[in-house]
Amino acid sequence: MARRLRFNGTGSGEGSCPAVHEDLDSGEVIVHGPRLTDPAAIAQLQHLDEDEIPIVVPRNTLIDFGPKTRDAEPRIFTPDQFARLFENFQHSAWHLEMRTRYAVDETTQTYGQFVRGERPAWDLTTPWSRTIRTKTDDGVYVGRVRIVDNPPTTGQLYLLAHAEKNEALGEDVRTMWREDARRVNLPNEDFWIFDSHIVALCLFDDDDNLTSAELITEPTAVNQYNRLRDIAQHYAVPYTEFAAQMTAKEE
Repeated sequence: MARRLRFNGTGSGEGSCPAVHEDLDSGEVIVHGPRLTDPAAIAQLQHLDEDEIPIVVPRNTLIDFGPKTRDAEPRIFTPDQFARLFENFQHSAWHLEMRTRYAVDETTQTYGQFVRGERPAWDLTTPWSRTIRTKTDDGVYVGRVRIVDNPPTTGQLYLLAHAEKNEALGEDVRTMWREDARRVNLPNEDFWIFDSHIVALCLFDDDDNLTSAELITEPTAVNQYNRLRDIAQHYAVPYTEFAAQMTAKEE
């Protein structure tokens, strides 16, 4: 089916390129202009796929003729699309883990080992592990704060043990009690922040399966999530210190 395009305008007095069009059905924006050909400039572009062509557009053309309103509907990523965010972030990825249970954990061999009282045999060669290890070896920051109930659920205890693997991959893992999270007004949301400008709000079904993620890029909203990250990082403690606190409580 052919697109229905609307010509928004051009910065050229002659009515030629560069110009901005808008898809009336999808809301997507189509821009055309002179192709960027300088190899040194192209080498600086991030996330440029093989089938993409970089073009040069005057700033005023985008300001004058680009859409002025955001999509009313949330942008939802499938789990596969969400997973690709971990391949593309450049300097930081951070996770607030608010849930009492993650169904995917219970399908793993290490979860079975844990509930049987065995020491889990962590596999550091899985695709996820290799991706994160490569990132952290390059100096990229990966971290998370895990919220734990009192008393902890089995899933939370498993994740406390799993922090050993996270740390081995170069992650910064911290933990805090849920009552402390409530005291500092952390929301009951599970989300990732990538490079401090993309938020992926994790969405789960009633059986605690990850079904999708809502992508948030509006700067004001992202700044609020960055503020929540800073609060959580400040009040949470390293997982080893938290485990020691739990042991002291039990004695």
